[in-house]
Amino acid sequence: MTQLKLVPFLLLAIALVSVVMTSCGGTSDDGNSEGSLVIYSGRSESLVKPIIDQFAEATGIDVSVKYGSTAEIAATLLEEGDNARADVFFAQDPGGLGSVAAMLGQIPDEVLNLAPDWARSPQGKWVGASGRARVVTYNTSRLVEDDLPDTLWGFTEPQWKGRIGWPPTNASFQTMVTAMRLTWGEDRTREWLRGILANKPAAYPKNTPAVAATASGEVDVAFVNHYYLHRFLAEEGEDFAARNYHLPGGGPGSIVMVAGVGILDGAENRENAERFVNFLLSTVAQQYFASQTYEYPLVDGVKTDRLLTPLDEINNHVVDMASLHDLSGTQTLLRELGIVQ
Repeated sequence: MTQLKLVPFLLLAIALVSVVMTSCGGTSDDGNSEGSLVIYSGRSESLVKPIIDQFAEATGIDVSVKYGSTAEIAATLLEEGDNARADVFFAQDPGGLGSVAAMLGQIPDEVLNLAPDWARSPQGKWVGASGRARVVTYNTSRLVEDDLPDTLWGFTEPQWKGRIGWPPTNASFQTMVTAMRLTWGEDRTREWLRGILANKPAAYPKNTPAVAATASGEVDVAFVNHYYLHRFLAEEGEDFAARNYHLPGGGPGSIVMVAGVGILDGAENRENAERFVNFLLSTVAQQYFASQTYEYPLVDGVKTDRLLTPLDEINNHVVDMASLHDLSGTQTLLRELGIVQ
C-alpha cells in the first residue's frame, strides 16, 4: 500500500495546534523544548507517525518512537523491566496492553472518562484510542452476503475448503482467538481452529495481503480487521472487488477491539505522556483516525467514512477488554496445532 493520503488531514493542522496548545499547554515562553517523550509503538509507522509528528510539532515536545509489532514491543518491555526507556506503550490491541499491565501506571480519571466504558481498562491502566472491528472480507465477484454464514463456525464446513485466508501471526487475529478461548473455552476453540485447518486456509503475514488476496480471487474470504479494506477502496476506488461482512450471529468473529495506550509506571516524562494520551482522545486526533486510518472514533461528534458500518449496527461481541491479556496462552495453542512456529 502507498503512504496515507494526508491532504485532507493537513487542513486540520491549524485546528490541531489550537487544540493541543489549549488542552496541553504550549511551548515554553522562551521557545525551548517542552521536554521529551519516548513512545514504544506496536502500531505501524505508516499509520501513526503523522499524528505523532503533529503532536510533537504542536507542543514542542521532543518525541522519539520505537516501532515494532505489538507482540514484539510487549516482549521488549517485559525484557527491559524496570530499565524500560518507554514513557508510553501505544498498542494495536488490548491483549498487548494487558500482557504488560503490571508495568503500567494509573491514567487520570479525566482522561479515562473521555472514552466509553467498554474501551478502557477497568483498573485505569490503559485507554482506547480507536475502535477496530473484526470482519470477514469477501470477494464480490464470487460471493454476496447471503452466501456467507452467520458466525465463524460456518467456515468449518467443507464447502469452504481452499477458499479461506487468515493472518495467524497477526496480533489482532491472536486477540480474536483469545476472545474465543474466553467465550468458548479451550476445547471449543481448538475444535474451531482444527475445523479451519481442515479447510486448508492460506496463511498471510498481515491483514493487507490477506485483503488483497481476497480481491484478486486467490481466496474467497479472509478473517481481518475492518479498516484494511477501506484503505484499498481509498486508493483503488469502489471497483475494488472485496467488501467487509460483519457476522450477524455475533461471537468472537465480530468483536470490536481497541487500539490503546498506556503510561509506564516508571515513566520519566509522565506529564508529557499524559498530554499525549489526552491528545489522542481529542476531536482532532479522533478525526485523523476516522478519516485517515478508517478506524472507529471513540468520542462523539467525529465524522466517519460513508462506507463504514456504524458501530451501533454491528453485533459486537462484548468482552472485558482487560481480560484479553493471555496472548501467550493463545500462541501456545496456535503452536500446538502447527498454525504458527
